Amino acid sequence: AMSKSAVKISSDLLANPLCEQEPSFLDMVTALDTAMRRMDSFNQEKVENGSAGSITKPFSSVFPSLNMAVKRREQTLQDYKRLQSKVEKYEEKERTGPVLAKLHQ
Repeated sequence: AMSKSAVKISSDLLANPLCEQEPSFLDMVTALDTAMRRMDSFNQEKVENGSAGSITKPFSSVFPSLNMAVKRREQTLQDYKRLQSKVEKYEEKERTGPVLAKLHQ
């Protein structure tokens, strides 16, 4: 969505009347539009290939905090799924005092 917005912005800039008056501005906006369209097509390829998440792999050694954030997110997601299954299990049981206490916990 972000690359689509960037393409829309660059297209709107190309339609600006200032581009007709200033050739240097037109050159800059045309370069921006070309770059945004290339970025959008690259993003579309990544989405179609299903490897959008693999874009972070080459940068994991350069940005170790990125790699740690991805690992923390995966761990938190696993914890969430585990706890969600516990909640579902307790919701299916008869509502007694200990079950309600565990469910609230």
